[in-house]
Amino acid sequence: MVVVTLFWGASYLFIKMGLGSIEPYNLQALRFGIAFVLAGLIFYKRMLKTTWLMLKHAALLGTLLFASLVVVTIGMQSTSASNAGFLFSLAVVFVPLLLAFLYKKRPERHVLVGVVLSFVGICLMTMTQGFGISSGDLLIIVGAFFYAVYILVTDRVATQSDALALGIWQLAFTALWGLGLSIIFETPKLPETPTAWVAVLGLGILCSACGFIGQTVAQQYTTPIRTGLIFSLEPVFTIAFSYVFLHEVLTTQGYVGAAFMLVGVIIAKLDLRLFRAVERAET
Repeated sequence: MVVVTLFWGASYLFIKMGLGSIEPYNLQALRFGIAFVLAGLIFYKRMLKTTWLMLKHAALLGTLLFASLVVVTIGMQSTSASNAGFLFSLAVVFVPLLLAFLYKKRPERHVLVGVVLSFVGICLMTMTQGFGISSGDLLIIVGAFFYAVYILVTDRVATQSDALALGIWQLAFTALWGLGLSIIFETPKLPETPTAWVAVLGLGILCSACGFIGQTVAQQYTTPIRTGLIFSLEPVFTIAFSYVFLHEVLTTQGYVGAAFMLVGVIIAKLDLRLFRAVERAET
């Protein structure tokens, strides 16, 4: 699971690299097209279980996933990979808030604490030159909200079909959205430089196909609590990759904001009382 999180943390680096020569819709089409073909070949026997209901749900999930990631990709044209990694992690804060709104239930205390800390972190990271937020940072937050909706919808439909086959088909529909919009608004093309190829293959093979397959396998051997804790490391990996390969350095205020956000996300995602209860039970 740590390796999967490492791949996802690197995705913002690959997106930043790819946007240098590939347009956003085209990048999504290539990324998820490669991921679909690779995952489909590995799990072709599971794909034989495909039903019309599964395809219907996959189309819905693929649409939501595309909406989330393409907004993030466009937003990264005007913000740093480091900011994107931390701001997108707000998805895990939006999930409990959406659940509370849908079921007219007050959020739990640890969620509210996480929201407050994350909000402080956003202010520190994005409002570096007075009150205001850049369009890129705002788009990343919108993408995180879409991804939270995607998580909730996935939770509703995943139990009605073979979850693995459903997940692979959603990659296909995500790629189709990217290809269709690229044909309409862009000029679809294959990567033309070594950097672009590294970006596309990294996104398609490591971040999408291996990340998706790895999560499916790994979650059989760990608990949801530990999974959530490990996934919270994603923005930490992002900032490390951004520093090493893109030479992005946050200001002191930015690092303080990132720390607030990381702590807020962990608290919002994990009920620490439950975590302590599980630890006691295991010992």
